[in-house]
Amino acid sequence: MDYRLLKKLAVPLFVVSVVLLALVLSSHIGVVRGGARRWFSFEGVSFQPSELAKISLVIALAWYCERFQRQMPSWKRGVFIPAIGIGLTLVLIIKEPDFGTTILLAAVSGAMLLLAGARWSYILPPVGVALIALAIIIWHDPMRSERIYSWMHLEETKSEKGHQAYQSMLAFGAGGWTGLGLGNGRQKRGFVPEHHTDFILSIVGEELGLIATLMVLLAFTAIVICGIYIALRAPDAFGMLLASGITLLVGLQAAINIGVVTGALPNKGLPLPFISYGGSNLVSMLVCVGLLLSVARRARENETFVEMPQTGREIQTA
Repeated sequence: MDYRLLKKLAVPLFVVSVVLLALVLSSHIGVVRGGARRWFSFEGVSFQPSELAKISLVIALAWYCERFQRQMPSWKRGVFIPAIGIGLTLVLIIKEPDFGTTILLAAVSGAMLLLAGARWSYILPPVGVALIALAIIIWHDPMRSERIYSWMHLEETKSEKGHQAYQSMLAFGAGGWTGLGLGNGRQKRGFVPEHHTDFILSIVGEELGLIATLMVLLAFTAIVICGIYIALRAPDAFGMLLASGITLLVGLQAAINIGVVTGALPNKGLPLPFISYGGSNLVSMLVCVGLLLSVARRARENETFVEMPQTGREIQTA
């Protein structure tokens, strides 16, 4: 589909996503798993509204920033008004609680505002306040504070909160260069509880080795490079911001997941795009790819070819 049709759907889609985020917090509707209320469940089919919120927020910001492009350097249009919609979404997500998605969307939203022309001097103070608030929330949340502690003292907590992260590191070490062979991994037999979701990369490392793990990293790097290329060649500001936001969304989510699995970051609970088990995330990531391809297709359609009379060769012009 033509991505420009989303300009008319940006606000309704954002409103629907906010309503769904509010509804999932209800004890009568939302389903609790692992201490978090993040899912709807109908006849055995689950849906995570925060995945819809990721895409709808990127679309809404791209629409808003294009519409008020000339006023983005101002405090009111560049930071204050978009911060209301961003803050509403983030507050509902953090209430689930889902700190990983909250941090991811906050980073993507801030980067999109900067790309649209918002000033650093206006962005940094709210970011500082948000980081302080997040630190206070984590400090008063026993489970999150224990995760931070276990990340900093992995050897000490390897049999408790740090069990999964420690076993993940063992999986990477056992895989070596070429791995133990597809299906021959031992850590997925109860040692890494979330081996099929958040920590699936550790099983890739164990069964297929360092070479395959590096290929996964290269694949995500290629996706980010392609996304940047598409954004730079987008035919309009909406397409540029949409492609940039989607690229940041996919790239940062992959980077955070890989950082968690390798012990570089504390556990955030974010799946690895396209690889982790989970229907909602997979659908949202595939939608992101479709939107990127739509922006690329429209950029191609806007190009023309002009034949040079001296050489008979064609040159590409916008």
